[in-house]
Amino acid sequence: MTKFLTLITALLVGLTASAQMPAKSSLPKTPKRPVTDTYFGKKVVDNYRWLEDMSNPETQAWFKAQGDYTNAMLAQIPGRDKLIQTFVDYDKLLSVRYGEIKKQGNTYFYRKTLPSENAGKLYAREGKNGSETLLFDPTTYDKTKTYLMTAFTPSDDGKKMAIGLQEGGAELSTVRFMDIATKTFSPESLTAVFGGQIEWLPDNTSILYLPNNSTDTKDPKGNLDTKMRLHQLGADPGSDLEILSRAKYPNLGIRPDHYPFIFLSDDDSQLYGILGSVDNRVDAFFATPAELTNPTIAWKRLAAATDSVYGFVKIGNRLFLRSVKGAPKGKILVTDAQKPDVATATVLLAEGAKNITSMGSSKDLLFVILNDGINDQIRQYDTRTNQWADVPIPGTGTMGVVTYDAPRSNEVLAYTTSWNNPGTAYDYDADSKKIVVSAFDVQPNYPGVADLVVEELEISGHDGVIVPLSLVYKKGLKRDGSAVCFMTGYGAYGYSATPYFSRRNLALLNQGVILAETHPRGGSEKGQDWYRAGFQTTKPNTWKDFISSGEYLVKNGYTSPQHLIGEGTSAGGILIGRAITERPDLFAAAISNVSVSNPIRAEETPNGPVNAPEFGTVKDSVQCMALYEMDAFQHVQDGTKYPAVMCIGGMNDPRVIAWQPGKFAAALQNATASGKPVVMQVNYDNGHFTEDKAVTFRNFANMYAFALWQAGHPDFQPKGVPAKK
Repeated sequence: MTKFLTLITALLVGLTASAQMPAKSSLPKTPKRPVTDTYFGKKVVDNYRWLEDMSNPETQAWFKAQGDYTNAMLAQIPGRDKLIQTFVDYDKLLSVRYGEIKKQGNTYFYRKTLPSENAGKLYAREGKNGSETLLFDPTTYDKTKTYLMTAFTPSDDGKKMAIGLQEGGAELSTVRFMDIATKTFSPESLTAVFGGQIEWLPDNTSILYLPNNSTDTKDPKGNLDTKMRLHQLGADPGSDLEILSRAKYPNLGIRPDHYPFIFLSDDDSQLYGILGSVDNRVDAFFATPAELTNPTIAWKRLAAATDSVYGFVKIGNRLFLRSVKGAPKGKILVTDAQKPDVATATVLLAEGAKNITSMGSSKDLLFVILNDGINDQIRQYDTRTNQWADVPIPGTGTMGVVTYDAPRSNEVLAYTTSWNNPGTAYDYDADSKKIVVSAFDVQPNYPGVADLVVEELEISGHDGVIVPLSLVYKKGLKRDGSAVCFMTGYGAYGYSATPYFSRRNLALLNQGVILAETHPRGGSEKGQDWYRAGFQTTKPNTWKDFISSGEYLVKNGYTSPQHLIGEGTSAGGILIGRAITERPDLFAAAISNVSVSNPIRAEETPNGPVNAPEFGTVKDSVQCMALYEMDAFQHVQDGTKYPAVMCIGGMNDPRVIAWQPGKFAAALQNATASGKPVVMQVNYDNGHFTEDKAVTFRNFANMYAFALWQAGHPDFQPKGVPAKK
């Protein structure tokens, strides 16, 4: 089953001759052009509304000037280029990287990237240990452009392949169809398909897909009232049938911001319609696949959002559901797949001490992942014997299972990783419970891993609530406040910061930097209640937990304010933005990466309306005031001594438009009285992220070098300037 599924400014005083590094040029002051909005009686002034017009030549010139200035400054930071080279060197230590692995029959299809390659290629092999064949190389697809492969999906008979392609991290992909035997493409292209994701139908000649309304990531109506379509291979996409949409089914409660997905059960016996949203509660209907070609489908209700179902899978004649209704840490329900009824479903696995975070299935087995806040455990339920058993994966940390061929086999790929363990992939036979290292596992030998120490702490939050905090650092740390600490956080959508291994983190750790991974409210480390405690009106807990984590690190000698770096990405922009506007004295530097920095204006962005269920809407008086409270841009105060700040925006970003971090940078540059630099990095070859290694390495090296310079790391200080003590 396939599931479809981020000025020109005041003179940067911190870069003048009196600061650590001379600037070769300066920027004129960004003009303030106040616009006043009134929200339920509250007047809100926006001095930089003009920067929202991304088609205006003046705005475009502003972003270019900011980017050029920042690039020139970054090029002067000692250690930046060496950091890029470290990323490259560590990448070479992994002889081959395997991405997604999919199986049809006895053929395994997979993404593979060599250290010498900038992005992955598509391969196939017969059997796990068979010789491999290169099927598709995106770098040779069109030599006049730089394409990346966003997705690949083989047909059920293994004879055709849908391949998603994109440029510059835009994520809106063009889907092409390849005949696997001849490696040739059919003539048609499907455009603006998010992530390049499609669903093959059992006839192997038609697919379901959900395109955006526009290929322009800045189009404000691009992802509103989208329509699920059916495409017959070889046909003109302009004639594709509209299968599920608000216009076609006005009585299903489809909102303009819903993504109306359709997919099949693993055994192709049921058709599911999902009203996709950032609200992770399932809003779903079901029907028979035979109805796809009918003028209308007789959709029946499977689960409403009020049922608090977070996922479901069909095995045989039973439907298994993960629900948090009346069970904040989750429970597993089971009901008749032909007549599903959530209200009368049987509890198969009751709520316990651990969170139930996800589930999946193979031919006969249900897999459930439980989490204690940090470490995962996987259990399996055999539908033939109705018995539970543990999946015997060695180690601790983050674990998962990926089914190779769910409808036909109980063979799965299992994996584990942690803060100080690059991880291992295993082949697991769920019938025999045998687990062996997979043919797709590659073990690197990274320097310094054996010297890493992990601490899992619990600290007191601003209101006395106990908040988890994960620390990683090299042996021999002196807790005298002298170490640079890189503290990161997210705290949104219920996403938990589970352990992971990162070569980029390792590059910092091997330079004596402490990595602090925070677990603020807004994630799900402690279940649904933890998520809702950092949601809309309770969102302040998210950045206050982040602040509390920083205060703990300082109080206990791990670091000090002059060495503490704070970072937040995407929705984590709320966390870092409000942390530095509430406690600017706590941080030496901050990274606001592709950040939601002006949420009260988010609904004016292409991706804003679809995120209103998470953050709130200005149309509701209570939610509107919550949006104002979480708005970092609106909380910038003139004359405040802010830390050094780097804001980052991707010009191809379909998730967070670049003016969100841009306006924040403009406000900070004109307001700060600290003499520390505030800069805006503008990525024209990137979106919210990219697979392109060269772009990624440069992007993160820029962020890290800027922050390490400002936090006093000796390897990043200009010559002749003493490092901060």
